[in-house]
Amino acid sequence: MHAAIVLAHQGGWDEIFMVAVPVMVFGGLLALARRRAIKLAKAAEAADTAD
Repeated sequence: MHAAIVLAHQGGWDEIFMVAVPVMVFGGLLALARRRAIKLAKAAEAADTAD
């Protein structure tokens, strides 16, 4: 109970953390998907030019 009271009054950093972490995770997954899509597109382009 004491930890919940302390966490509830930390000047806003905990709320920023609760928003920033999911945004960073989503951004990381988006960057990973973008990198993978570019890699697949280059592979498909290379396969098309090889034929």
